[in-house]
Amino acid sequence: MAANILRSPRAIQTSVFVVRAFIRMRQMLIEQKGLARKLAELEKELTARLDIHESAINEILGQIRRLLSAPPEPAPPKRGIGFLVEEPHVPYEVSKGFKKQKKQ
Repeated sequence: MAANILRSPRAIQTSVFVVRAFIRMRQMLIEQKGLARKLAELEKELTARLDIHESAINEILGQIRRLLSAPPEPAPPKRGIGFLVEEPHVPYEVSKGFKKQKKQ
């Protein structure tokens, strides 16, 4: 790309050098099947690790969002069905005076 823009002998030499380096690298990978297999395994392993880290990061961000959001308002209490009398709880007992009157 530099040779197309600069049009100097140095830029052309650099461009040719880069192309030859990529050709040589491709030839080495073809010749070294074991190296290509190892690179593929390494790529799979790194991808799996990234997936684990991504899911952990997403889970942490979800927890933070949940903590930062306002809690939901509680539902209003349900009204009971029927007639309700609101009076203090008083245990009903027979008074002592009433017992005496009854005995007589």
